[in-house]
Amino acid sequence: MSEMLEKLLGDPWDPANPVNHAAVVAADERQEMFAEGERLLDEYGLNAEFVPVAFGGRLTGVDRLVRVMRSVWRRDPALGLGYGASSFIASVNVWAAGDDGQRRAFADLMLANRKIASVYHELAHGNDFARAEFAATPGPGGRLLLNGRKEVVTNLERADSMVIFTRTSDEEGSRSHSQLFVHKADLPPDRMTYLPRFPSSGMRGVQLGGVVFDDCPIPDGSVLGTPGRGIETALCSFQLTRTALPSMMVGVVDTGLRATLRFATARALYGRSVAAIPQVRSILAEVYADLLICDAFGTVAARALHLLPRETSVYASLVKYVVSKQLIDAMDRLSLILGAHFYIREGVYAVFQKLLRDLGVIGFGHAARVACLATVLPQIRQLARRSWLTADEPPAGLFQIGGELPPLDFAALTPSAAGRDSLSTAVLPDAALPGEVAVLAGLFADELGLLKQDAAELRPRDLGVDASPEALRVAARYATVLAASSCLNVWRAGGGDPAWVVAALTRLAGQLGRGSGRLPEAISRRLFDELLDRHGENRGFDLAGLPLPG
Repeated sequence: MSEMLEKLLGDPWDPANPVNHAAVVAADERQEMFAEGERLLDEYGLNAEFVPVAFGGRLTGVDRLVRVMRSVWRRDPALGLGYGASSFIASVNVWAAGDDGQRRAFADLMLANRKIASVYHELAHGNDFARAEFAATPGPGGRLLLNGRKEVVTNLERADSMVIFTRTSDEEGSRSHSQLFVHKADLPPDRMTYLPRFPSSGMRGVQLGGVVFDDCPIPDGSVLGTPGRGIETALCSFQLTRTALPSMMVGVVDTGLRATLRFATARALYGRSVAAIPQVRSILAEVYADLLICDAFGTVAARALHLLPRETSVYASLVKYVVSKQLIDAMDRLSLILGAHFYIREGVYAVFQKLLRDLGVIGFGHAARVACLATVLPQIRQLARRSWLTADEPPAGLFQIGGELPPLDFAALTPSAAGRDSLSTAVLPDAALPGEVAVLAGLFADELGLLKQDAAELRPRDLGVDASPEALRVAARYATVLAASSCLNVWRAGGGDPAWVVAALTRLAGQLGRGSGRLPEAISRRLFDELLDRHGENRGFDLAGLPLPG
């Protein structure tokens, strides 16, 4: 399906294409959603990608959804968020906790190309959902009344319906909040007031609004699932969004890398092309390796949602941590090659500055990167004790990109992995690995052994919100080991030239202080040549390398 969507959207570098890069940048300059892009996504029926097959949609595998959405993000991140991701974020809560009627009503809206807002955020409390003050309390006759304000919500004003996170009890603890599925048509308009758009440096076409509710009654039957289980539902649904959204944004760096490569091969400096400069080639090869790391880790975690759902509370948060950092750092490095062209808002390469600004959302969203580490810390000691170096091998299908998957079972997702982790142990080397790969895999196996010792020494106060930087570093090192295991085993499953996995493991080892992270000259040259080949053949830069229009 991603090939069909690519064909519909066409070559973004073609001046005759009405949804080319220039048109995307022009919409951003007007601070408008890209109307022609939305029209084509309506024509394709993109919302059907967020609806399970059982309810008439096309959602079969999260990894497949990611590949489809990359086609959107690689052209316009504002479309990726403002058309697609905002409804996806709302949808997973309905699939996870809604009853059959709520799910069918949600599916009907999606399949009719409607918008649904995920109404979570309160600026006063950020990621601390347990302190959210927005409330739904019983009014006359027991009907729930909404009171309070929500801020920086995507598509709030133009949405037909909302999934709202709200306090439903004054008691302390995790059972004081619920989620609601509410249709605006059922609400008295005089009881809700929209706030002006919140200005932003990126995503300037996305409607980032707010709302104030004042004793606004909602229909009976609006609560998703059991009252008081809102935080638990959120913790499960975040496993999908924290996995899928960063992996979708690989498409942003695909375009950023493509724009930079076009620039480097076309521009002359000191009598030769910029791409002929060794330092430039090295940066491009390393960014390519970083993109492949993000793709491998994100894809494995997406497949784990189907195959290892009891483990993904850990993987999802650490994908968000690793992939967001890798992609932001990659775009920053590419900007060094473009020089002044990376911030100029007109001309052939103007799309780069928009992509760079828009990508910033990957670092926070519903959870900042440090918050993702903090959510894993309470599980670290149990993971080390129960799984690290001793867990059973994960299923082979976890690493088979594009392989068939069982249906996603939302009910199988759990807020905690309870010490289960089979991905980390899969980093252990074996006799079948070629020498250079085996040596690198051995570094991560050693690191996992050290992590096991360090985790056992963590103090109770290091496992909560007051965690020390050293404790957070343990979680960050663990994330790097998981990323390495994903790369190693995706390569094992697919075979072929080991150059990319050597590059990926070298880059990740550098993040652990095991080497500089710089690629050996021979590996850098092979990756750069592969990059040039894919660019010349109009193929994607991710692991699938599918043909692109042009």
